[in-house]
Amino acid sequence: MKEVFILLGSNRGDRADFISKAIVMIGETVGSVVTRSSLYESDPWGFEDEIQFLNQVIVIDTTLAPEDLLEQLLTIETKLGRIRPFEGCGCSVSSSTMEIEGDGKHEKPIYSGRTIDLDILFYGQQLVFTDKLMIPHPRLHERRFVLVPLTEISPAFVHPLLKKTISALLRECRDLTKVTALTF
Repeated sequence: MKEVFILLGSNRGDRADFISKAIVMIGETVGSVVTRSSLYESDPWGFEDEIQFLNQVIVIDTTLAPEDLLEQLLTIETKLGRIRPFEGCGCSVSSSTMEIEGDGKHEKPIYSGRTIDLDILFYGQQLVFTDKLMIPHPRLHERRFVLVPLTEISPAFVHPLLKKTISALLRECRDLTKVTALTF
């Protein structure tokens, strides 16, 4: 069994319901859910949108290999109405999913709203770098909406590549996006 951290996000439709349904589907097809963070609300990261995201981090135990896990998560996203402009996790985006920034020298990925987004953050301490999958998630240390819920459930977890705890990464994060815990 591997301990896997997964980020769930939604900013379309009934956001909390999409996250809840995804967690149930993960438990049924991927592995047992060990723990989960609170739900957090934040502004979209990397694009403009009027609708805020709900995010949550869960930890699961799974016997699936990383690539098989990704395939199952992509299937869950599709069943919940997610439309991806590209295949895979989005870690290796092609030019068809990029736009050139104003200076013509830099490319940035095109992000958009979604019913559900399931990102593998960590697969134990394993490193995975393929055309379809990068673990640890390559930008998690730059995003408060990832680090805040991660810090809630596992502040002492050490990033296998950066060799820093999650709480240290949050303290060093330059992202100033507001991330608010929701209470029901």
